[in-house]
Amino acid sequence: MRPVSRRTALTLGGLGVVSTVVGGTGLWRELTTPGAPGDPGGELVEPEVLASSDGRLDVQLQARFGTHEVAGRSARTMGYNGGVPGPTLRLRPGDLLRIELDNQLDHVTNLHVHGLHVTPEGKGDDVFVEVGPAESHQYEYQLPEDHPPGVYWYHPHHHGSVADQLFAGLYGAIVVEEDDPPAVDRERVLVVSDITLAEDGSVVGPSMPERMMGREGELVLVDGQLEPRLRGRAGERERWRVVNACSSRFVSLRLRGEGADGQVVGRDVGRLPAPVGLDEVVLAPGNRMDLLVDLAEGDAELVAAPVDRGQMMGGMMGGAVGPEDTERVLAHLEVGRGGSSAGGSDGGVAGGLPGGPDGPLADLREVDVDRRRELTMEMGMGGMMGGGGGGGRGPGGMMDFTIDGRSFDPDRTDQRVRLGTVEEWTIGNVGPLDHPFHLHVWPMQVMDVDGRQPEEPLWLDVVNVPAGGTVTVRIRFADFGGRTVYHCHILDHEDLGMMGTIVAG
Repeated sequence: MRPVSRRTALTLGGLGVVSTVVGGTGLWRELTTPGAPGDPGGELVEPEVLASSDGRLDVQLQARFGTHEVAGRSARTMGYNGGVPGPTLRLRPGDLLRIELDNQLDHVTNLHVHGLHVTPEGKGDDVFVEVGPAESHQYEYQLPEDHPPGVYWYHPHHHGSVADQLFAGLYGAIVVEEDDPPAVDRERVLVVSDITLAEDGSVVGPSMPERMMGREGELVLVDGQLEPRLRGRAGERERWRVVNACSSRFVSLRLRGEGADGQVVGRDVGRLPAPVGLDEVVLAPGNRMDLLVDLAEGDAELVAAPVDRGQMMGGMMGGAVGPEDTERVLAHLEVGRGGSSAGGSDGGVAGGLPGGPDGPLADLREVDVDRRRELTMEMGMGGMMGGGGGGGRGPGGMMDFTIDGRSFDPDRTDQRVRLGTVEEWTIGNVGPLDHPFHLHVWPMQVMDVDGRQPEEPLWLDVVNVPAGGTVTVRIRFADFGGRTVYHCHILDHEDLGMMGTIVAG
């Protein structure tokens, strides 16, 4: 199969469709557990589910090292509560989520609730917090009553080590329920991730070219398992909530075979106005997707088609560093006879998005814009090849990873916005690689990608900016003030400086 082009990946993955979330626990299972990740084709084992009750969910997440089996080898990775992914947190709009993060690692960490529309102040989604070894920190997140439903996720966000900690297993899914869910026979949470292991089972760190490109692991896992097996019955409808928890890998999912057909009904934030085909969606790192799958008798495979996200220096960094050019099988689906469908191919899919004209997902296409800004994402030569100057903040002093010509400085404020206003941001990318742009706290409505406008309103919290291209978004800075960040969600690039600070007040 031909790789999806960068331009197509942007247009389809960022313009007209959905994202996917994957969640599960597999890597840290005991070796005797069915579906352990070292048993390709074993039964899918999803992560533990922790659900709110009476408007509240109290959770302790312990970040620690652990030994388990991955792809037939004993491996030592990180994880939350002994699972990779960590537990899936299920909430409802208006809930209070309290998380005590207990750091049993030997280095600093913290926590980011990716995509949730919550305050970054106080005990909220403050990514500047540092939780040292043997320390703990109490987070509290109050979801608004009109919080958009969907699949979100959590992961560390301590600058300089985000990619390393995520790649080693620190991530988990969050589901915010809706009042009118589509009728289905089964729901699955699928977290897609990747990892590279040495012969002794340790997690392999990236080479210098891999950091500059953005690392992609040799093993691609679903709920921490290698090519797990899913079973269903003909005539049934399943709901798959998918998360792309890879640090750099773009994911273009396909259902191959007669046993399943899928349609995307939700993206990063909320429900789509109308379902779209699975082949229209590309998930950049951090994107999620809500997928309805109709089953027919037979077998099928969930595969990841290759995505061309660019190449460093025209490919001079080496053929082993860069996007893949072949499909990968992620999971096997076996569909047997029988079953009465809860929805089926003829069942309706509820549409619509929450929030009125001032809600989190208010359509901003016709509103007055209070201010316009332009941001530029760039990979500079720094000290490489005589580039000289004051650069060289990248790996080995070779490259700079910047927004508006500046590497991240936590003590600097890059953007000040006024609470209650609507702004339009045009984000440019002058480099050779795609850069997925992520803004914390406030969802972005996509206005256009390289001049192409989505047919229906589309809200994302990760918007892919194609190499040499631009994306325009509108943002309503509502509900919460405070200080947070925006950055490239190729997490090696973020760690190398492609991040800025924003203060709303």
